[in-house]
Amino acid sequence: MALQIYNTLTRRKEPFEPLNPPNVTIYCCGPTVYERFHVGNARPFVFIDIVRRYFEYKGHHVKFVQNLTDIDDKIINRANEEGCSAKDITDHFIPAYFEDAAKLRIGRADVHPKATDHLPEIIDLIKRLIDKGLAYETDGSVYFSVREYKEYGKLSGRRIDDLLEGARVKVNEAKRDPADFAMWKAAKPGEPTWASPWGPGRPGWHIECSAMAMKHLGETFDIHAGGNDLIFPHHENEIAQSEGATGRPFARTWMHNGFLNLEGAKMSKSEGNVFRIDKILERASPAAVRHFLLSAHYRSPLDLTDTTLGESAAAVGRINDAIETGLKLLELEGHEPEPFKLSEEEALRRRFEADMEDDFNTPRALALMFDVVGSIHELRADLARAGADKTRLLDQMAESVAFAAELRDFFGLEEAPAGDATTDGLTEPLINLLIEARNLARQSKDFQVADRIRVGLSELGIFLEDHPQGTIWRRKES
Repeated sequence: MALQIYNTLTRRKEPFEPLNPPNVTIYCCGPTVYERFHVGNARPFVFIDIVRRYFEYKGHHVKFVQNLTDIDDKIINRANEEGCSAKDITDHFIPAYFEDAAKLRIGRADVHPKATDHLPEIIDLIKRLIDKGLAYETDGSVYFSVREYKEYGKLSGRRIDDLLEGARVKVNEAKRDPADFAMWKAAKPGEPTWASPWGPGRPGWHIECSAMAMKHLGETFDIHAGGNDLIFPHHENEIAQSEGATGRPFARTWMHNGFLNLEGAKMSKSEGNVFRIDKILERASPAAVRHFLLSAHYRSPLDLTDTTLGESAAAVGRINDAIETGLKLLELEGHEPEPFKLSEEEALRRRFEADMEDDFNTPRALALMFDVVGSIHELRADLARAGADKTRLLDQMAESVAFAAELRDFFGLEEAPAGDATTDGLTEPLINLLIEARNLARQSKDFQVADRIRVGLSELGIFLEDHPQGTIWRRKES
């Protein structure tokens, strides 16, 4: 089937065809770098990482752009509070963003443009809008004239007159219309400024993304993504500015993920229930956090609780344990895992692709992975039965392990490698030596020594499993 994506602009699922196949161009709004990003921000970052991975899995060449907002009121306010420059703040939190994103296995974008590096493009775009009669200058500031852009509201479905009743529209005597928004802000004391044809000042948030997206992806590109909270006013204003200047479609498909709630309540700083991702990663592994963020369809709300996070940690443990156990059993038999060769491969891969191509339905795709994990456990039991067709079962085991590992790695659910050391200086060669000593003790019927080795290893977080093929070990699930 053809990939179907729900397009916020048209409010329906649509077949997706890249503008210039096999190339796919994606823009996702990135962080405002005045603090470490929170777990709610992590949802769009992880989701678009999966979208990118799937396009690459299907053989597309993806150009992915994610901006870094480094000019913003929040940055300026924090700099003033700490008595430093805005650049000091962004120079600290840009590396922090990449550090936290890497822990979550979020791949770096092909381009991470910063607003401060794109002032010429921003100024040029504002000039074009003034020339077209869509923007005007007042007292050193430039505003977009919302009523002059006849399609304003097409993304969010909001009418201009309704906006005047909303809390987001502030009274400003410099504006011709209260609904107009600033693209260039005249200089104020205590703020960083740049030179412009309208005097010193700084760009507004919305114009930054329009200029950077078009600079790196062209006037029209395939996908623009972000959270539901960005539909209005940010993305609505991006469309108005960009299409007002070029007369061409800006993004062909708009993807927006649902909100992340905490114990059923929407996360918000005013409620004091926003959790930074680095703090969440002290409570759960990166793989568990990724699993949690992908456990609901991206357009649905997702509720963060100790229970849901714990369920994801347990799920990741089951996935990795099944793969590790299967690999060790195959190793004991000298049976190398291979890519799928049997008819089951085609059916499983069709299921995976059908799930992903139905508007990136990650919960269904994860359920498929658990079906494969379940088959690994069934095959372990079958191998233990007398008279089993060992060759056939090992072929099936190898295929199931290989496919489960492929899906695990696609979703980024592999646990971080522990390296050679395990616990208390216990290394893999030493563990294997102790297992060999235990097997010798069992053969000589010295069960007291054999049990002591097993119990001692379990106290150190190493658990043994005895199979007809031999003994394997695994680490305690975190």
